[in-house]
Amino acid sequence: MIINGFLKMTLLDYPQHVACTVFTGGCNMRCPFCHNASLVTKTEQSERIPCEEIFDFLKKRQGLLDGVAITGGEPLMQNDIEDFIGEVRNLGYKIKLDTNGTFPQKLENLIKKEYVDYVAMDIKNCPERYAETIGCKEFDITSVNESRLILLSGIVDYEFRTTVVKQFHDSESIENAAKWIKGAKRYFLQAFKDGGDLIGEGLCGLSKDEMLSLKKAAEIYVTNTYLRGV
Repeated sequence: MIINGFLKMTLLDYPQHVACTVFTGGCNMRCPFCHNASLVTKTEQSERIPCEEIFDFLKKRQGLLDGVAITGGEPLMQNDIEDFIGEVRNLGYKIKLDTNGTFPQKLENLIKKEYVDYVAMDIKNCPERYAETIGCKEFDITSVNESRLILLSGIVDYEFRTTVVKQFHDSESIENAAKWIKGAKRYFLQAFKDGGDLIGEGLCGLSKDEMLSLKKAAEIYVTNTYLRGV
């Protein structure tokens, strides 16, 4: 496991749980608005945290923390992610997994083994605008579509989420993204904020009124659409 970051306590990363957050290094996308750019483009330069250090911490926090959020980068890129989650699971913790949906087989295996309790999957944009949104010239959306269907089947608790950036999203694209995940349990539209660690430049978020307008567009297909960070 390539672990480049560790937050020892969070009340935000795993909804309704007191948790810690593990940040894995590396990603197969290059979203210009990524707020963890150093975990994507500078993995080799970042500090590596041994798995044993994480396990030792979790053993000492049993009964104080109840969950572990695993994010990135893209956690499912890690070849030994299943073994890592299994160890954490054996310590009695709930697992929340963040993913971009490009590894559906790994996602399905983790769910079938009951290794994850909650999945937050990024829906970067409507299918027609996916490539430009993730910083690629071309992108085969098949894998993301498979992961979408896995979550929509309802076999694990989940949310879909889109980080909304003025340069990539508008009412039409958000409405079409919501149509793609029609009937989803939850859909969060996250307000983009420039935290200073981005891949791209010159990006900006939307006003509250604009975000509310996008929420209304998404609600045509996903009743439970919420705003985050507004």
